[in-house]
Amino acid sequence: MNSEANWVKIAQQFQETLGSSMHKVVVPTVLTKAMPPISSAVSGLQFDPAKLLEIQQAYIKDASALWNNGLTPNAAPASVPTDRRFSAEAWHTNPLAHFSATSYMLNSQALMGMAEAVEGDEKTKARVRFAVEQWLAAAAPSNFLALNAEAQKKAIETKGESIAQGLQNLMHDMRQGHVSMTDESNFEVGKNVATSEGAVVYENAFFQLLEYKPLTAKVFEKPLLLVPPCINKFYILDLQPANSLIRYAVEQGHRTFVVSWRNPDESMQDKTWDDYIEHAAIEAIQVTREITGAKSINALGFCVGGTILATALAVLAARGEKPVSSVTLLTSLLDFSDTGILDIFIDETAVKFREMQMGQGGLLKGQDLASTFSFLRPNDLVWNYVVGNYLKGETPPPFDLLYWNSDSTNLPGPFYAWYLRNTYFENNLIKPGKLTVCGQPVDLSKLDMPAYIYGSREDHIVPIQGAYASTQVLKGTKRFVMGASGHIAGVINPPAKKKRSYWTSDKLTPTQEAWLAGATEHPGSWWSDWSAWLKRQAGKQMAAPKTYGSRKYKVIEPAPGRYVKVKA
Repeated sequence: MNSEANWVKIAQQFQETLGSSMHKVVVPTVLTKAMPPISSAVSGLQFDPAKLLEIQQAYIKDASALWNNGLTPNAAPASVPTDRRFSAEAWHTNPLAHFSATSYMLNSQALMGMAEAVEGDEKTKARVRFAVEQWLAAAAPSNFLALNAEAQKKAIETKGESIAQGLQNLMHDMRQGHVSMTDESNFEVGKNVATSEGAVVYENAFFQLLEYKPLTAKVFEKPLLLVPPCINKFYILDLQPANSLIRYAVEQGHRTFVVSWRNPDESMQDKTWDDYIEHAAIEAIQVTREITGAKSINALGFCVGGTILATALAVLAARGEKPVSSVTLLTSLLDFSDTGILDIFIDETAVKFREMQMGQGGLLKGQDLASTFSFLRPNDLVWNYVVGNYLKGETPPPFDLLYWNSDSTNLPGPFYAWYLRNTYFENNLIKPGKLTVCGQPVDLSKLDMPAYIYGSREDHIVPIQGAYASTQVLKGTKRFVMGASGHIAGVINPPAKKKRSYWTSDKLTPTQEAWLAGATEHPGSWWSDWSAWLKRQAGKQMAAPKTYGSRKYKVIEPAPGRYVKVKA
């Protein structure tokens, strides 16, 4: 009985710790601004007594075994942590380090169990889980030189050189304002990333329009316009020739145009969602048609670019215009009912805070967004590099995707505030006539062109159920495809590498789970499936143009243009 009372007291201390300090110590500033304090989320928490008792019994059993093992001379380790943070030999040959890692894993298991034992609504439970995960990620013994046996061994082997190099790396990262995920000195936009040959054929205050050089003698009559997310730079679609979706589209015979968003500065601090729809997405569609002479085009939107593109098409439909004959949505949300982990940051308090802070003007800094997304996977995208860069004195290897990930972009405050409230919080895009954008009522059900909708199975930004939900919103013929891996790796998966797999089904069901039950898995990349689908939408073939642009729209500069090179 006393044992159970002690465990209840521990649960109360767990709650107090969450409420008083965890959000201040662990969660980065951008996250504490984006969501109410953890204290408000956990005040008055109740725990499932049965689960607490189960956790207590398991903890006492495992902790006793660990302690007794430590008291036995020359005893074999009671258990070997399977976490890759502690996989190096030094963690197992050093008794103190092994005890530290094993006890950390034991405590982590108990704390996460307590988080799961919280009784309450799903958002509160998700917030508690997230806070505990952040605290545990930061508190790992691998993050501290005094406890990291692997880093200590390297310091001895290098006679302190690794520590000196780690300090240099720390000073370098402090100057640049973010933790290095790759050796950024190895990359330069236009030199070894974003290298597909093309030209800027139009620009305004919001974007540059890039046209790419044809790689086939003939091209399809309907050009392809790609609208990437404005919260990142477009060259995720053109990292290297071998993994460039842009180059792949060109090789398939599509006359390809891409929106390269301007990285907003103070001159754009008052720009709105309407501005991005009217002066960017709609403008890009119109200019692409004028340059090519095509009555209609095919368009692709990636992530937020897909949300922007669909909104623009709804505005045009309300005006009686249908200039896009097919649409491709890659890991995009139209129905924001399921936004995954990002939902914990969104409620009336958080949205009002952003509206008061920047709804009438201001900039959301790119590094704030980058930090938010990194801390969604703290062990992989934060502490892994802290340990490698600073404790071990290592230089992270060159990796084009991580260079892109660090090349952040700002967002205009009014644009961001509108986006938060009307999509993530109130889910207004799927409510016919609820929103007025560019003077027109938005009704996505009026989009009846063929649609190719792609979602990634392990996507933590756009959950697969959220991606699938677009099939229930759009009214034309639809094809849904699910790829393996996450938000980026699932999309950037060229066929030549023969990696991963994808799932297809000709029968659309009300839910993604039911769809998957009837889907067929295929080895390799979904790109081939998309290419076959897009060719059926692209019309007849014609001789490829020999020049960029047109008489009205002349070449401004070579691709990738100036806008993409501007740093946040």
